[in-house]
Amino acid sequence: MKSDPIKPDHKLDARGLLCPEPVMMLHAAVRKVAAGEVLQMIATDPSTQRDVPKFCQFLGYELVDHAEENDEFIYWIKKAEA
Repeated sequence: MKSDPIKPDHKLDARGLLCPEPVMMLHAAVRKVAAGEVLQMIATDPSTQRDVPKFCQFLGYELVDHAEENDEFIYWIKKAEA
């Protein structure tokens, strides 16, 4: 895996899980993230390519970046400032 373009404050491994589990885990994990911090999520379910951006847009989080490597989808999500 290449070096992270963004240094995450938290990581969530959702590899091997299928919709809706990755987004459910993301929703629970982002609650523990402080405003302004970045959560990195790694998933293998292709549906996350649609679900994660919609999740961020709906809840007001910033999808800072995303990448696809070796059948894994990597997202960097920044929690909105309070």
